[in-house]
Amino acid sequence: MKKAVIMAGGFGTRLRPLTTSIPKPMAPLMNVPMMEHIVNLLKLHNIGDVLSVLYYQPEIIKSHFGDGSNFGINMSYVQAMADYGTAGAVKNAAEHIGLQERFIIISGDVLTDFDISDALKFHIENNAKATILLTRVPNPLQFGIVMTDAEGRITRFLEKPSWGEVFSDTINTGIYILEPDVLDLIPFQREFDFSKDLYPLMLRENIPLYGYIAEGYWRDIGNLNEYQTACADILAGKVKVELKGTPITNGIIGEGTEIADDARILGKVVAGKNSTVGKGALLRDSVIGNNVTIGSGARVTGSVIWDNVVIGESASLTDDVICNDTIIGNDATIQENVFIAERCNIGSYAQLAPNIKLWPRKQVESGAILSRSLVQEEKWLRELFTEARISGQTNIEVNPEFAAKLGSAIGSALGSGVTVALSRDADAASRMTARAINAGLMSVGVSVGDLQLTSIPQTRQELRNGKYAAGIHIRRSVRYNDRTDIILFNGDGRDLPSSKAKTIERLFFGEDIRRVAFDKVGNISFPERSSEHYINRFTNSLDAAGIAARKFHFLIDYSFGLASGIFPQILGQLQCGAVSMNSYIDLTRSYSDTNTSTEAEEVSSVMRALGYPLGFKIDAAAERIAIVDEYGVWYPPQRLLSIVVKLFLEANKDNRPFSIAVPVIASAEIDILAAEYDVNVIRIKNSHSAMVEATTNKDVAFVGDSRGRFIFPDYLFASDAMFTVGKILEMMSLTGLSIADAHAAIPMRYKVQTSVACPWEAKGRVMRRAMEHTEREERQLIDGVKVFLGQDSVLLLPDKERASFFVFTEGETQAAAQSLSDEYAELIRRWSAE
Repeated sequence: MKKAVIMAGGFGTRLRPLTTSIPKPMAPLMNVPMMEHIVNLLKLHNIGDVLSVLYYQPEIIKSHFGDGSNFGINMSYVQAMADYGTAGAVKNAAEHIGLQERFIIISGDVLTDFDISDALKFHIENNAKATILLTRVPNPLQFGIVMTDAEGRITRFLEKPSWGEVFSDTINTGIYILEPDVLDLIPFQREFDFSKDLYPLMLRENIPLYGYIAEGYWRDIGNLNEYQTACADILAGKVKVELKGTPITNGIIGEGTEIADDARILGKVVAGKNSTVGKGALLRDSVIGNNVTIGSGARVTGSVIWDNVVIGESASLTDDVICNDTIIGNDATIQENVFIAERCNIGSYAQLAPNIKLWPRKQVESGAILSRSLVQEEKWLRELFTEARISGQTNIEVNPEFAAKLGSAIGSALGSGVTVALSRDADAASRMTARAINAGLMSVGVSVGDLQLTSIPQTRQELRNGKYAAGIHIRRSVRYNDRTDIILFNGDGRDLPSSKAKTIERLFFGEDIRRVAFDKVGNISFPERSSEHYINRFTNSLDAAGIAARKFHFLIDYSFGLASGIFPQILGQLQCGAVSMNSYIDLTRSYSDTNTSTEAEEVSSVMRALGYPLGFKIDAAAERIAIVDEYGVWYPPQRLLSIVVKLFLEANKDNRPFSIAVPVIASAEIDILAAEYDVNVIRIKNSHSAMVEATTNKDVAFVGDSRGRFIFPDYLFASDAMFTVGKILEMMSLTGLSIADAHAAIPMRYKVQTSVACPWEAKGRVMRRAMEHTEREERQLIDGVKVFLGQDSVLLLPDKERASFFVFTEGETQAAAQSLSDEYAELIRRWSAE
């Protein structure tokens, strides 16, 4: 194998401000571009014919490497005219590769010392069409996970999984050995990705696809922290790379570099050419570029200094990255994790607080204290979205500055001249955040339809009228009172697609925001009839006459939430008699998607006093319900799902065939009921986004989960607690069944849920061991690992928010469920301690 393709088209958005003026593969590691380390690795394994696939700022890469002769290789280039995805980009370059010979594909922005020759030997011995080089990592969430059989053939491939999909800690490193005919599977000039498209296709077609678990070092330098870690690992000798210069005690220095006799070098230091270190200076575990001047008495610790930087006398830097041509004045103090782009000027005696980023050509005056610290906002260096939601600490991570910037990024992604619907709950911080997002949107020419106090279901319905390009809802988190959620919707009211979320992230992190001229600033309006439209849609989607004829009486607890502002009017039209509790918005109350024992008992006591046969609780966000009976007993969420399924199947038995969708965590009671009515059950992931996605299947007539959320796709593709109450009343009137009747008609399965402590870094390993332990059993690998053991089952699911595992067991008896729970909890403890 003599040919290699280097993927060198990355924007490097998450490495900004280091990559504002250079493509990501050209960011220096040990004073040479990171891509040069890849070239050296290829040359070490006698691969000398290299094609670089370029996209972003290609001229900088071409200028450095030329024809490759200065690096002992032959380098050629191809530039994609559009983003065709990873595999599409290689297909676009196919004529340059030569179709008669196998080749290796490797990213230009990773750091590795894998033995490529050993991987090639494995590839040849197994007659593979494609071999993916694999490695094991503590946290596999940001990568594609891969499972292989005993011979190394890949059996399962999943790109960037959620914790519930982490079936292994073995990941795709983005290094591939391919036979030339594999290119025939890739369409020309069409977006096509190796991980999302090509490899799943090869699995489906049973084309030999293998995984080689490589020994050695590998790191994806995907963000600023990973960049610092990669530099530190090279200094610590954890990875084998070529370091240019002359060895000295505690370091390596380039030609022409001078270090004062009384300067101290501690740990390991790598310095480039023609740099100067003044008297009494201290360098510890740092990288110094070419033509750098470090003044007398300066202290540089754990830092990476690029070329042509001047550091003044007695200046102090700790764990920082300083880009080319920056000047740092005398006695300046740069604290931890500061990233300064090129051509900045930091005045004498200036002080920079930790975790600040400075974009190119910024000036900090002498004596100034740059005090806006991003310590609490450090999470935004790593990720922004969780599915279609952004969640952070109120007024710390989600503060007005953040919200305005986010609004600008959202507006830039949508384009000027469009309108966005924006709603919120009654929380004061939500109002503050909404106003800041408003300002950001308007600054890039986007107008806002401000729905003000409006629930999520109402907002989704409003979006269906076609007036808006997107929707935004801001609320206090229903799970953590000190956090704010920002939820984004597509123009049709569905959750924002991941492709649009990635565009917003790129704009947010890149800060490529283009403000509009003064006469193009967006407007703000206040739609007046959104509630009227919602009520009409609601009542027209139900058998209102049938419900009214039953003259239902029940209790309803509004949880001090937004439903209290509109639902009483709807119940009046349905001629329902309802005793309301907590039917006003109270900002002092904690929001929660579950009952506290005090709240539950308060409602229960009222129910017993009234003697009503039924009581509903609507959560503050108007997305979930709970039900209490006449004796004040609350139905557990799993049982509530079974009851609503029973009512739905009975009410729609003449409308078959159709399917229902429930999460993998849902009880086998659902399967028993579905079999009774000859209805298909589709199992999905344990998330609302998966529920929404299930509604895109035209055969799905109902979706429910075990958290009190129910979707009736004929009405809306998302959960609406108010409509759920109305639909339950309709199904009761159609079937003649009460909630108690439905409960009595369903066989009881017994369930146990427990949480087992597991370190984050052990979760991937535990999932891999669980897969190995249960490989001979019937399994579902939808969200976590669900294993069927006769009539019993166990679901192992990593907690995505805490260092723990959930164990859900179900059995024909309580004792069987408990025994199974104890067994697998102990296995998790053992696997996590390995």
